[in-house]
Amino acid sequence: MFSGQAEEAMNFYVSLFPGGEVTDIARYGPGEAGAEGTIFKAAFSVGGLSVLCIDSPVKHEFGFTPAISLFVDCRSEDEIRRLAAALSEGGAELMPLGEYGFSRQFAWVADRFGVSWQLNLA
Repeated sequence: MFSGQAEEAMNFYVSLFPGGEVTDIARYGPGEAGAEGTIFKAAFSVGGLSVLCIDSPVKHEFGFTPAISLFVDCRSEDEIRRLAAALSEGGAELMPLGEYGFSRQFAWVADRFGVSWQLNLA
């Protein structure tokens, strides 16, 4: 649930993943609850994940937290490095890319929209 940034975030995410695509999009129209043209409901696919998103018409005091993350298995060191750098730019590294006991390469990042991603070298 975004606050007016759903389309920007969705386009950013699909640009990062080969085969990423927007699969469905519905927008608020004139006189509806949300700002005209913002995302009422959209679906996109990244890294084998199917994700739904919206732009909330309700102002709220909360955002995304790392309590929920999108988990992506990466196929190569180049891919995990690229994704970790792109997703953390303007966001935060919660666990920097590195070797951990459960993975030889892993990163946990929050992107500039606040969405949390766990990236694992499969």
